[in-house]
Order: sequence, then structure tokens, then C-alpha cells
Amino acid sequence: MKVTVIGSGNLGKSIISGLASSDLFDPKNIMVADASPENLEIIKEQAGVSVTANNVEAIKDSKWIILCIQPRILKVVLEEIKGHLKEDQVLISTVTGVTTEEINEYVPNNKVIRAMPNTAAVKQQSMSFICAENNDDEDVEFVRKMFGTIGKAIIIEQRLMKPATVLGASGTAFFLRFLRALTQGGVQMGFHPHEAQEIVAQVAIGAASLIEDGTQAEVEVDNVTTPQGCTIEGLNAMEHNGLSSAVIQGVMAAYDKISNINGQ
Repeated sequence: MKVTVIGSGNLGKSIISGLASSDLFDPKNIMVADASPENLEIIKEQAGVSVTANNVEAIKDSKWIILCIQPRILKVVLEEIKGHLKEDQVLISTVTGVTTEEINEYVPNNKVIRAMPNTAAVKQQSMSFICAENNDDEDVEFVRKMFGTIGKAIIIEQRLMKPATVLGASGTAFFLRFLRALTQGGVQMGFHPHEAQEIVAQVAIGAASLIEDGTQAEVEVDNVTTPQGCTIEGLNAMEHNGLSSAVIQGVMAAYDKISNINGQ
């Protein structure tokens, strides 16, 4: 099987690198299309894939066509390739806020699957969400495996793509802001900023690993706290100042905002 990636910006490069290093595709069967000769040269050298500046040429022999482009040029690209698509080719869209139905208005005879990674894709640590009109389709499962090469990927209902955007994409910024606050606290206690950030980053990785198997977060919180200890003192001070409430309100404010934007 062959796969085409249209767009080789940061996300495109991450996906290409993940696929090229996986068992799903031989790098020689990965075609990358981009208008930037510089981007193409970089990705060709890094991943050993084929490259072209011609979108129509790029899709010729591929079953899978991944659209890693900005929303503003989606219609332009679809208009360009729609007359050259075969019915058995599958379009995979990473374009934010555009539903499968909207894409099918341009390419009504092709299967469309949505995939939403986050910015940690550049570190192969994305949380990606996959959905389609029919999530039971075997092609949807294969796309989940594809995006599993750049982190973790799960299949969700399309109606959950907006909440997924808040939790999985905006959540990165929310979490980093909390880590920044921890870092500032570390500096106030005496660490140099780079030391505090290194400590906080590793603590975050370790904390996340503790609940990867499904263990409830509060169980691990209890494992850290001791009666009359400094941890419970700090936790209670944070809660008195509205930590949990502020986080939940922030999440819901982001969800309210995205819910007022057209699309899913």
C-alpha cells in the first residue's frame, strides 16, 4: 500500500516521520506533496520518502491521502484533486473544524476519515482522535494505527470532536501553564529556572505514567500525601484558592467558545 501526505509543515513532518519509522509503510511507498521545495528537501533527507510539488501526481497510486493543510486552502486542494480521485482512495483530514460531510460535498464518492492530533506529534507523543461516518469500518481502525505511530490514538464519535479539541489540544496549553506555575514556585524556593523546569517536566512525565494503566488519579494523589504533611498542606491551599474549579471553568469556557463556531 502507498500513502500520500499533502502538506509537510510541523504536523505533516511528524506524521511522515512516524509512518516512515513504523511497520505500516515502507518509506519508498510514502509520497509527500508540498509547495515548499525547502520542506520537501528536508523531509526527503530525514525520512527517505518520495516528494513532489504536484498534488495530482502525488495521489496517483496511493490508497491513503492525508490532508495536513490549513483550513484556508482546503477547498483549493480539494478542487485540484477531486477530478483525479479513484473511488477506492480514502481521504484522511487533519483540518480543524471541518466535518466529513463538508469534505464529501467536494468528493462525494470517496471515504473521508478525520484525524485530530495535537502539537506533541513533533515528539511522537500526540493524543490523536479518529472518527468517520461509520467508525466500525476497518479503514478507520487502520487510520488509528497510522496515527498511533506519533503517539496514542483513539476512535471517537464525530460529535465528540469539539470536546476532544478542548481536552486533547487546548489541554496541552492548560497543562503547560500549570507546569509554568510549578516552575515559578520552584524558582521562588531557590532553584534556577532551568533546573526547576527540568524537575517539573520529569515530574509531569512520571505522574502521567502512574495513571496510564487506568489507575484513578486520586489514588496516586493519596499515595503521595501523608497525615499533616507538606503535600496535603499544599493541595488544600490550592483547593482553597479554587484550583479544581478554575481548571473546570477554563475547560468549559474553551468548550463554550468552540461550540459557537460552525462545524464539528
